[in-house]
Amino acid sequence: MGPVTCIAVYLTIWWTTLFAVLPLGNRTFKEMGIEPPPGADPGAPVNPNLKRKFFTTTWVSALVMAGLLLTIHFHLIDLPALPATY
Repeated sequence: MGPVTCIAVYLTIWWTTLFAVLPLGNRTFKEMGIEPPPGADPGAPVNPNLKRKFFTTTWVSALVMAGLLLTIHFHLIDLPALPATY
């Protein structure tokens, strides 16, 4: 796999992982019993912890990418042998 393909695959994994990690650990204004500021939704998170979630997304994506690269490198799944669906 070339470097451009690796970057594209990693970014796809990162983006997908971000959407899986975003809702984890959020507490809304309604759950906390806090009145939201004017114009805010009661279902909005009080503290979304985005830096922590980006860090978590990055290392989880790196682990998934490493697993993918090891699978390809050691031919655990032979990609050309997979049946083509037309």
